Amino acid sequence: MAAPHHPIAIIGAGLGGLTLARVLHTRGIEAAVFDLEPGPHVRTQGGMLDIHEDSGQLALRAAGLDEPFRAIVHPGGEAMRLLAPDGTVVMDERDDGTGGRPEVDRGQLRDLLLDALPEGTIRWNAKVTGARRLDGGRHEVTFAGGGAVTADLLVGADGAWSRIRPLLSAAAPSYTGISFVELDLRDADSRHPGSAALIGGGSFIALDGERGFLAHRETDGSLHVYTAQRTGENWLDGIDFTDTPAAKTALLACFTGWDARFRALIADADGALVPRRIHALPTGHRWDRVPGVTLLGDAAHLMSPFAGEGANLAMLDGAELGRAIADHPGDTEAALAGYERALFRRAEPAAAESAANLDLMFGPDPVTRLAAQFASYQQQD
Repeated sequence: MAAPHHPIAIIGAGLGGLTLARVLHTRGIEAAVFDLEPGPHVRTQGGMLDIHEDSGQLALRAAGLDEPFRAIVHPGGEAMRLLAPDGTVVMDERDDGTGGRPEVDRGQLRDLLLDALPEGTIRWNAKVTGARRLDGGRHEVTFAGGGAVTADLLVGADGAWSRIRPLLSAAAPSYTGISFVELDLRDADSRHPGSAALIGGGSFIALDGERGFLAHRETDGSLHVYTAQRTGENWLDGIDFTDTPAAKTALLACFTGWDARFRALIADADGALVPRRIHALPTGHRWDRVPGVTLLGDAAHLMSPFAGEGANLAMLDGAELGRAIADHPGDTEAALAGYERALFRRAEPAAAESAANLDLMFGPDPVTRLAAQFASYQQQD
């Protein structure tokens, strides 16, 4: 029995893949989206995202979702506090509503895109195990459990460890030298008022050059916190994250000498601590044109999160690819060639900025240098 065939198959129902499917839908083009998750809400989708005027907001406008996007913006979310390890406040910027990077809850943004697609667009519980070329530029994708589909156009929107990328490139993500531990403090104003006052109403950064805290207030009143540390790739393996008290003790040992308010973010965390190694593809990652397949988002240009561009570029990739396909009816290869040229041009400087910011934040005198960078951005605005 032949595998089901789709003119366009998108692997991955993240923000980039969903934006692509939505833009295609607005232009009357059907696409099938495949995602490994059992359903849309089986796991949390991370914290807050700042949506940039020149990328994420353009993508949402192309998807016809600018107005509903505005309805989920977090008031006050563009506020920023920058502190030294001894608790000295170096910068405390309020959100006056005039900034160009409004904050939204990532899960709410994903739901906005999901709800804007026809029922049945997404095939859940479809974990890709492999992909191979067929004749005529088509591709076959196989799934755990034995199923398969074929496609005229295959789009890898499946993130850092993409199963589609090897069709185009031998590149693989490498460890950046930074490891995160993710944690939450829930109902912060009532249960953790000291931490709520420390973080403020938006984003928060505290650094000493080797380690630090990156945090933000979420729309549900919780605090989403990442501890960050420049360390070896195997450092996290030495902590038993199944034993939360022991994991907290190990993590607190890394912040000896820091102000007690920072240490309370770890000690008072609610629920499990989640380890995350930060990886990136080579800056300037690109590939030669291969008929019938392309990439977007982290599958194409995974970078560290220190420029805030990953989700924004993924959505812009999806929007630009969707428009290119719609604008080249009957000539998908011309659409892909133009899309990839633009993709490479915009991704390389963003990846370079992300790598430079990593070195700034985890290098000498990071707080002073970061404050100067923020001041420079404000002058440019």
